[in-house]
Amino acid sequence: MANPPFFSAISGLNDKTEDDDLYGFGGAAGAPTAGNAQFDGGPLKALNNPLEGQMRPPSQGIWGGPPTSGGIWQSPGSAMAGPPRTVDNRPMSSHRKAGYQGSGQGQFDPLKQGASMQGPAPPLQKKSADSPEEQCLEMERKVNALIEESAQLSLQKDYPLALEKAKEASKKERMLCKHREQQGLGDQINIDLTYSVHFNLAVQYQKNQLYTEALNTYSLIVRNKQYAQSGRLRVNMGNIYYEQNKLSLAIKMYRLALDQIPNTGKDLKYKIVRNIGNAYVKIGQYQDAIGSYETIMEGGNPDIQTGFNLLLCYYALGDRDKLKRHFTKLLNIRKYGASDDDDLDEVMDEVEKENEMFHVDDHLRAEIRERRKQHMEILLTAARLIAPMIEKDWMEGFNYIIEQLRHYELKDASSRLASEMQMCKALQFLKYKKYNKAIDALKAFEKKDKQLKAKAATNLSYLYFLEGDIENGQKYADMSIATDKYNAKALVNRGNFYYVKQEYDKAKELYMDALAVEADCIEAMYNLGLTTKQLGQYEESNYGSLHVFQKLQSMIPDSTEVAYHIANLYDLMCDYHKASEWFQRLVSRVPTDPNVLARLGAIYAKEDDESQAFHYHLEAYRYFPVNMDVISWLGAYFVKNEVYEKAMQFFERAAQIQPNEVKWQLMVASCHRRIGAYPQAKALYEEIHKKYPDNAECLRYLVHICNDSGMKEEAVEYHKKLKRLEARVSQDEFGYIPQGADDDEGEELPPSYGAEQIKPDIDVGIVRGTAITDMNGAAGGPKASTSAARINKRQQEQQKEIQAMGKKAGIPQDDDDVDLDVDEMLPGM
Repeated sequence: MANPPFFSAISGLNDKTEDDDLYGFGGAAGAPTAGNAQFDGGPLKALNNPLEGQMRPPSQGIWGGPPTSGGIWQSPGSAMAGPPRTVDNRPMSSHRKAGYQGSGQGQFDPLKQGASMQGPAPPLQKKSADSPEEQCLEMERKVNALIEESAQLSLQKDYPLALEKAKEASKKERMLCKHREQQGLGDQINIDLTYSVHFNLAVQYQKNQLYTEALNTYSLIVRNKQYAQSGRLRVNMGNIYYEQNKLSLAIKMYRLALDQIPNTGKDLKYKIVRNIGNAYVKIGQYQDAIGSYETIMEGGNPDIQTGFNLLLCYYALGDRDKLKRHFTKLLNIRKYGASDDDDLDEVMDEVEKENEMFHVDDHLRAEIRERRKQHMEILLTAARLIAPMIEKDWMEGFNYIIEQLRHYELKDASSRLASEMQMCKALQFLKYKKYNKAIDALKAFEKKDKQLKAKAATNLSYLYFLEGDIENGQKYADMSIATDKYNAKALVNRGNFYYVKQEYDKAKELYMDALAVEADCIEAMYNLGLTTKQLGQYEESNYGSLHVFQKLQSMIPDSTEVAYHIANLYDLMCDYHKASEWFQRLVSRVPTDPNVLARLGAIYAKEDDESQAFHYHLEAYRYFPVNMDVISWLGAYFVKNEVYEKAMQFFERAAQIQPNEVKWQLMVASCHRRIGAYPQAKALYEEIHKKYPDNAECLRYLVHICNDSGMKEEAVEYHKKLKRLEARVSQDEFGYIPQGADDDEGEELPPSYGAEQIKPDIDVGIVRGTAITDMNGAAGGPKASTSAARINKRQQEQQKEIQAMGKKAGIPQDDDDVDLDVDEMLPGM
C-alpha cells in the first residue's frame, strides 16, 4: 500500500478502526479534534499529504449543508468537545473504485463509439421508387383516395359522379391485385381494401337505383368467406328488395341478416325487426307486423317511431281497447336526451335558456331539441288520429285523449299537447258543421298564452271568412297579426278579406308581406298569383301572375290548379301554342275533366285545327254531355260539314237541357228541312208556333215551307200572322201601324215569297244585315221590306250577337249556305 506513514499518521489521530468510518468522516485526517488542534482564528494549514492538490474539501457543510463555524468539517452526529484547533488540511478521497473512469474529454460515451458519434446523424436511406412493394403501396394510396372522393360526392348527393369514382377505384384495385400476383407478392393482397372497394361500389349502385348491379355486388361480398362480418350486408339487400316492392324477398333477407347478428348487437337486431314489421305492413299482414313491433316494445328498448307504427296497425284493425292502452304506453316512452333525474333535466333546460340568451351555438343541444320536437309531433299525430274512433261518440274520444295529455303535461309542462288537442277538437266541429260550437271553443283560447291565442285567432278569422262574416273575420285577423306580426297565415287571412272586397292592391301587399315572413307559404303565393291576374299583371318579372304560378309549380309540381292557371294565363296572353302545351299536361293528369278538354278544343279551334278541336270537344261531351257550349260547338261543326243527321242529335239534347230556349227547337226543325223532310219540319214549326206565337222567325219558316209544299192558303195565313205581328211590334215601338197591316182582303204573298222564286236549299234570313233578302241578294217587295224593317229591337241585337259569336267560332260569315238559325247556335267560346 502506498504511503504507509500517511495511513499510520491518520490512525494515530483517532482510535477508530478502518471499518468504523470508511470515508474518514469520523475523526480522520483533516478533521482534528480538541486534542491535536487549536483554533486561533487564522487560516488552517494543510497537512503534508501526497494527495494534496488532487481534491479540495468544499467550503460548504457536510452533504451540501451550510459551512461549519470556522470552516472546519465536523463528523455527522458528533459535537465539538471544545474550541477547534488548527491542523493541516487535506483533500477528501475515496478508498474504493466507483466502477468507471472518466475519459478526460467531458463527453459521455458508454458504448465506446468514439468518432462515429461526431457530427449530425446521416440521412435516412431512401427506398427505390422502382421496387415492386413501393409501386403497390402507391397504387393502394390512389385506390383509397378514389374511395374517399366517391364517398364525399355521395354525401353531396352527386350520385352519378360518385358512381364513376367508385368504378374507377374498383378498376384500379383489380390492377393492383394483378400486379402483386405478377410480382410474386400475392401474400400482400389487402383484403380489407378489396372489401371497401366492393362495398362502396354496391352502395353507389343502390343510390343510383341500379338495383340489379347493386345486388350482384352485395352477393359477391356476402358469399366471400374471408369477410366474417359480411352477413349484415343482407340488410342492404333487403332494403333494395323493399324499394322494388319485392317484400317477401326483403323479409327473407332481413331474417338472414338477423340470424348472423350476435346477441351483443341488440340495437341492430331491433332495427332489423322493425324493418320486417314495416314490410309486413306494406303487404297488409297487420298481425305479423304487430308481432314484430311488440317484440321491440317489450324488449326493453321501445322507441317512439316503432310505437307509432304499432298504433297504426291497431288502428287498421279497429281495435279500440288496444289503441287506448297503447297510447298510454306511447306517453311513457322517454324523450330523446331525457334522464331519470328530473333535477338534472331542469338544470339542462336552464343551461339551454342561457345558451339561447347569449346566442351560444350548441349543436348537440340543437340536435336534441329537433328530436324532441319530432317526438312531440308524433304524439300529437297519434292523438289526432285515434281521438275520433276510440269511442262511439267522437267528442268522448277527444275528451279522453285530452285528459291523458293533461296528465302528461304534469311531467312535461312545455309540451302543451292538451291545448293543441283542444284546438283540434274545435276544428273537428267544423267537419260536422257545428260552427257555433267551433267558434265558442276557439274563443276560449283568448285567455290562453300568446302563441295559442294567435293560433285561435287565425282559425277564427278563417272560419268567419268561410261564413262570409267580413267584419268579425277582419277583427280576428287583426288580433292575430297584433299578437304575432310575423304570422304568415294571419297575413294571408287579412289579405283574403281585401281580395273579397276587390281591393287588390292592398291584398297584394299583404300577400307579399306573408312571403317575406315565410318564403315557402303556398297559400300566400297562390293568392298572390290570383291577385296579380285580376290586376292584369301577367308578365311582370318578379311578381307577375305567370312568374308566381311558375315558381309555385316548381314547389308543388303535382298541383293541377297551378297548371290550369298557367295554361289559362298563356291563353289570355294569346300564346296558344304554350297554352295548348300546358293544357295537354293537365289532360295527362286529369284525363276525364270535361272543362279542360273543352278549353283545349277551343284553343285548337282558334288555331284553325278543326280535327283536334272536334276530338277534344267530343271527348268533353262524352264525359259531361250537358255542357251547352260543347253541344253548340259540335252542332255547328256538323252543320258546317253538312252532316245534318248528327247535328240534329246535339240540338235535340240542347232542347232537352233548355226546354224554354226556342232556338234549339228551331235548329232541329231547320235540320229536318235541310235534309228534305218537310213534313217533319212543318210539324215542328207548327208546334213551336203554338208554344211561341210571337216568334217571327218561326212564322217566316212556315211561310217558306208552305210555299215549297204548294200549300198556298196556309202560306197566306201564316203571312198574315207575320204582318200582324210586325204591325204590333211597330206600334209598340214607334206608335203607328204600317199601311196594309190590317187589310186581309185580297191579301197575296209578296214576290219574294213566290214559289217560283224560292230555292228549297236556301232559307230566308241569311245574315247580311238587318233586312231579309231574296235568293239574289236584292231586297224583297215593298211589303216584305217594310215588314223586315219593323223587326223588334231585341231580335236585331240577337242577330248582331250571333254574328259576333259566329266569327269567334270560326264559321265564315260570307258563306251563302249558312243560315240565321245556324249562327244562333254558335257559342262565344
